[in-house]
Amino acid sequence: MSNKVRPTLLYMSPETVIPAKAGIQIENTGFRVKPGMTIKVKGLLTQYTNLMNSRGISVLFLVIAMMLMVAIGYVFSYLIPMKQKTVKFPIYSTQAFFIAQSGVEFAIRYASNQGWRGATDNGVFDLTRLNSIGAKSLGNGTFTVNYDQPSDVLTSTGQITGSSENRVVRLSSFTPFLRLIFDPSSNMPCWCLGTRRARFYIRDVRYNPAGVNPLILTSFSASWNYTGTARTITRIDMNGTQKYSGAYVNGATPVNLNRPILTPTQTITSGMLVNILVYWSGNITNCTNLQIIFYTGALGTRESYPFDLDSAGNGLNGTALCGAGC
Repeated sequence: MSNKVRPTLLYMSPETVIPAKAGIQIENTGFRVKPGMTIKVKGLLTQYTNLMNSRGISVLFLVIAMMLMVAIGYVFSYLIPMKQKTVKFPIYSTQAFFIAQSGVEFAIRYASNQGWRGATDNGVFDLTRLNSIGAKSLGNGTFTVNYDQPSDVLTSTGQITGSSENRVVRLSSFTPFLRLIFDPSSNMPCWCLGTRRARFYIRDVRYNPAGVNPLILTSFSASWNYTGTARTITRIDMNGTQKYSGAYVNGATPVNLNRPILTPTQTITSGMLVNILVYWSGNITNCTNLQIIFYTGALGTRESYPFDLDSAGNGLNGTALCGAGC
């Protein structure tokens, strides 16, 4: 009898017990199958090992995601302050523009209140005196105005304090905004018959061809410096017609024009030239800083139009005498 080995298929059910000495080890799992374990338990261990490997990958992705979030947060923490700084520039620019615009409005009002309306006195054109006002504070900035006589252009520069940001506003044809000005084509204010009469010419330069809402001068006031005997204004003529008769005292409250009795006012339309002659009760000694203000309302009400006949403060145009017309 010969000894032959016949191969036999080994079948194990899920409940088959692994012999204690089998020593089977699951590869690459880190878990050892202990003797006596069933095949079913072995399968559970394999699934657990796979689950742990998946969790490890998830933790890795979580760490990467957190690092990305930290990096993005750092970038935003750097960019947000920079954005806040850059936002200030357009804000400052807008503020500087409105400050410059306010400078234009200030120049119109200031020149009008000073009676600077285009007269040359002692070789200086009165509106150019705006250039010596200097910087004016407004809000969180300042504005500076500059007037150029040949071009009649007013420039206002708005500057933000503590910043290099500034804006410039230019107003062409500045004098029409004053409406009533000393007529540039006529003689400057001057004395007649010593210093007892003063003559000057004014013109309405605001464009209004239809004659809508003309200026109607209704009252006036006046002030001047002098030495010696006090004098009063006894008469005012406009374009050869008497408009006032009385005894107006230096610096008194406004009074109404009272001549002619039926129409004691002076209507001035667009482009109209008015020759004004003021009479005093006698010669005024060392008369300086002479200013006359006309009003569109009774007793100094409504709009006012001051005229500084002596912006240099040295007498009417250096005490110049009128050639004729007095």
